[in-house]
Amino acid sequence: MPLPGAFLDRQAFLLILTFMPTPTFRLRGFQRISDAVVDSLGKLEQQALAEVRRLGETSVRQVYQTMDESTAYTTIMTTLDRLYRKGLLNRRKDGRAFLYSAKFSAGELEIGVAEDVIGTLLDTNTGPVEPVLACIVDAVSDRDRQFLDDLERLVREKREALESRKK
Repeated sequence: MPLPGAFLDRQAFLLILTFMPTPTFRLRGFQRISDAVVDSLGKLEQQALAEVRRLGETSVRQVYQTMDESTAYTTIMTTLDRLYRKGLLNRRKDGRAFLYSAKFSAGELEIGVAEDVIGTLLDTNTGPVEPVLACIVDAVSDRDRQFLDDLERLVREKREALESRKK
């Protein structure tokens, strides 16, 4: 008999994970996954990304000035360009300069990483999905009966939606 979660769509699954009162998953026992992504950046990249998030849409000059001009302007320019090429910043031309803005909030980055992890866990090409789903059901039921009820309701709604598409 397949587990009820086999009919759970990605949005419902993320919703459950978002509100599930579980300890935050820690990479190697120490870091949240999104922190590990940020930590994979160099110190200057982390500082520049934090400044762009704080300032909103901003120029290289503004970031340079908020960092007390302690790092060369061209180094800041290169760092912002690297963050743009890594997909963490948006960039648009304004006259002769570029304006940068964060592509993702810290929360959106965490959700994106979670989607990647969930997608990998639920990839049927890498093995059976049932053990992963069983762990999710166990984690939900161990912590809160209401979440288990919510999971059951979401599965039921998803099944009904799939059945109505067949008709």
